[in-house]
Amino acid sequence: MKIEVWSDYVCPFCYIGKRTLEQALEKSGYSSQAEISFKAYELDPHTPLDSKVSVYEGLAKKTGQTVEQTKKMTEGVAAHARSVGLEYNFDQMMQVNTFTAHRLVKWAGTQGKEAPLTELLMKNYFIEGKNVSDQHILEGAAEAVGLPREQATAVIKSTQFEQEVRADIEEARQIGVQGVPFFVVNRKYAISGAQPLEAFVEALEQIGEEEGVRPASKPLGRKKTQYCTGESCSS
Repeated sequence: MKIEVWSDYVCPFCYIGKRTLEQALEKSGYSSQAEISFKAYELDPHTPLDSKVSVYEGLAKKTGQTVEQTKKMTEGVAAHARSVGLEYNFDQMMQVNTFTAHRLVKWAGTQGKEAPLTELLMKNYFIEGKNVSDQHILEGAAEAVGLPREQATAVIKSTQFEQEVRADIEEARQIGVQGVPFFVVNRKYAISGAQPLEAFVEALEQIGEEEGVRPASKPLGRKKTQYCTGESCSS
């Protein structure tokens, strides 16, 4: 079961969706049969590299609300994150440009480290409040997952993997992605947004049945076909 995930490192629903997908794969019995790959998506490609704007200020400008209103809004998102085991720290989050982070993860993928670096960058941003556009943060993250720091530095300072990142973004546009996270299974089935766990499980079970893939650890029951939409971040 091939699962492609379009996401951004500053999209709160993307980390929630990633964790829920992992839990759904475990619950449905498909964990050992799932091949997950991550596709680049930029929520705000115009964010300056040296941005000093807080998430609250950025959201207030985007939605036309006050900073206090956006703080209230993020409380619900933080509660959603806690429901899947994530403790978000909105007070420390800043608006950041993620293009370099996406390039670095593309390189990590050539070294078999796409998944752990994706996880760590999301943890860095949402839980630790780190700036994932900063060179030193990116270098440290790469080193922490077992990649050579000097090679990571070379990638960060270059334009390597720009084409691959832009190709992901263009593909998202072509298939009509309007918000992330966006999951495509076996290039045929789409699941949009950070779905509740049971909705993910039901969708995976139905896809497995239609594709003739039996879960490794539980019997597959017949379920009604479902097309999912849900919470997501849009650009």
